[in-house]
Amino acid sequence: MSVPDRMDERLRALRLVEGQRMAQAVLAEVIEGGLIVPGHTEGEVDDRIWEVAGEVFGAAVAWPDRLVRSGPNTVLPYGQGTPDRVIRVDDIVVIDLGPLFAGHETDFARTVVVGDDPGRRRLVQDLATVGAAAREMFLEQDGITGRQLHAEVRALAGKAGWSLGTWQVGRLCGQAPAAGGSDPEPSAFIGPDNDEPLRRTTAGGWLAHWILEIRLVDDYSGFGGAFKQLLDLV
Repeated sequence: MSVPDRMDERLRALRLVEGQRMAQAVLAEVIEGGLIVPGHTEGEVDDRIWEVAGEVFGAAVAWPDRLVRSGPNTVLPYGQGTPDRVIRVDDIVVIDLGPLFAGHETDFARTVVVGDDPGRRRLVQDLATVGAAAREMFLEQDGITGRQLHAEVRALAGKAGWSLGTWQVGRLCGQAPAAGGSDPEPSAFIGPDNDEPLRRTTAGGWLAHWILEIRLVDDYSGFGGAFKQLLDLV
């Protein structure tokens, strides 16, 4: 396999950024179109999001799991099916658009609140705050490792009164989350066992690009939220 040159690297980075831009555009259409409302099931909203994406960008890839999770479904492990729940008043809803653009190797998720529940609104605000702080730490420390960034995110989550919903807080672009029962490669994740610098060249000769993947959970009330986007590219 040939080593990627600068043009290859540039094109890949552009594809990653374009995938995120497309996801942001679809999310804007979803929010502005009022698709997330009480009384609709997750499956109904999911179908409509696929339609919106198709109308704007053309056909999207298939995905075995939902793009939308609400209430107690937000704390269940990803990669497994969840009951098709009806979205309620003062609910919390995770919109994970990464599957729409899997061909771009990227991922993108945001969390919204239906109603005015202060605890759920605070969680959404804290997701953005922790995400911004994590990115700032990455930008300020050239040699930061996966373990160090994970520890920072965990500390910030705990200080705000939340638990982390997953063992990792990010992954290499193009690296799928570990399937149930398999052992993930630590160096491919922003996790407690990754002592390698995040800024590095992968085994294939590509520059490592990362997806920040933060999930915060209220263990007492049984709900959570997600914030996912590119870490090192904008």
